[in-house]
Amino acid sequence: MPCKVDSIINSSIALSWSRGALRGKAQVPASKSESNRALIIQALAAGGELHNLSDANDTRLMRRLLQEPTASAFDAEDAGTVMRFLTAYLAMTGRQTELTGTARMLERPIGILVDALRQLGARIDYQGQEGYPPLRLQGRTPQPATEEEADFTELTVRGDISSQYISALLMIGPTLPHGLRIWLTGKVGSRPYIRMTQALMQHFGASCRDLGEVLEVRPQAYQPTNYTVEGDWSAASYWYAMVALAPAGSSLTLPTLRRYSWQGDQAIVGIMEKLGVKTEFLADEAVRLTQTEPAATLTQDFTDCPDLAQTVAVVAAALGVPAEMTGLESLRIKETDRIAALQTELAKFGGSLTDEGNGVFRVSAADFRVAGQTVATYHDHRMAMAFAPLALRGPLAVEAPQVVRKSYPQFWAELEQAGFTTGPTPAPVY
Repeated sequence: MPCKVDSIINSSIALSWSRGALRGKAQVPASKSESNRALIIQALAAGGELHNLSDANDTRLMRRLLQEPTASAFDAEDAGTVMRFLTAYLAMTGRQTELTGTARMLERPIGILVDALRQLGARIDYQGQEGYPPLRLQGRTPQPATEEEADFTELTVRGDISSQYISALLMIGPTLPHGLRIWLTGKVGSRPYIRMTQALMQHFGASCRDLGEVLEVRPQAYQPTNYTVEGDWSAASYWYAMVALAPAGSSLTLPTLRRYSWQGDQAIVGIMEKLGVKTEFLADEAVRLTQTEPAATLTQDFTDCPDLAQTVAVVAAALGVPAEMTGLESLRIKETDRIAALQTELAKFGGSLTDEGNGVFRVSAADFRVAGQTVATYHDHRMAMAFAPLALRGPLAVEAPQVVRKSYPQFWAELEQAGFTTGPTPAPVY
């Protein structure tokens, strides 16, 4: 049966919960992060079968664009991984084409990646503002291969930028005549995503090493290999939030999640234990979530898992657990300015996200109340899904519900299956 939200395009969806404890099983999508990396590596390996690929729009888009070998222009839409990974892939495969995206994507910087690729011989021009898409890729000047063993081709890259830049460079490393050595400077953010990239590269036969501030990739052709993508821990975080906010005695099972995961967002297990959700890993690659008592306070660094920040901020505010959050720097340049968006939307419920200076943000709530408010989503899928669990505490509405297609197209259908009441909403309440 189709989800009721299928007919709601630019409107809002009303959510409410009228049952007792939340129980049963929920399906999470396959990992978008793994899927998009695997697709790039599969293309560079020229073979291998990928199973359980994500049905997220970003992954569908990546698959479609990689299957257009002669296109004169590529539209990455609002997908960061597609823009960044394709920039490196197209540049190093010598394609002459244009790469663009949505208005918001054209505001997201890409200069650091372009500068690095230019050092590797790529000829890339900016079609608009310097340092930002759209890009014109003019092919590349190949590095000369020598008969003698040469040192790695070396790059120095800031570590405090999006890890997607670093992953994009790593994945094309094996195709270079001398491989690649990347020196990371400063604080390195989202390192688990870098490790995920390296693990997938190694699965396809590449040789790479993580030496802390230095990443090395040897010149060695990828081998066509099969791979099955794991469930998405980022998506699982919203179900953790639901168990935390549900009536007493709630418990939920989530399949396709591994105990030994490459995904940095598996950090949600430890974070949510402090917010009242216990995780039990089951034998068949599944987890059982059980509601427990939350801690009195929470202190968390999100440097390695920034996509969890919105979910955690909302849950902490709703539970009345004061939270100190750091490592949020990259949230300013996501699909929206997620810090500003959180501050605006939390305030509607009586919560706050305060900038304490020196990279510290504090979540608090004097009188948190869910009573028919409408949440704006700012073209950001994670804003919609981070606030949706509040429906367990009272009725609310979420604007532009279709934004979830970016990473979790079946999200609203899964909520209906779990027992939420959904439907169109009347005029918003602010």
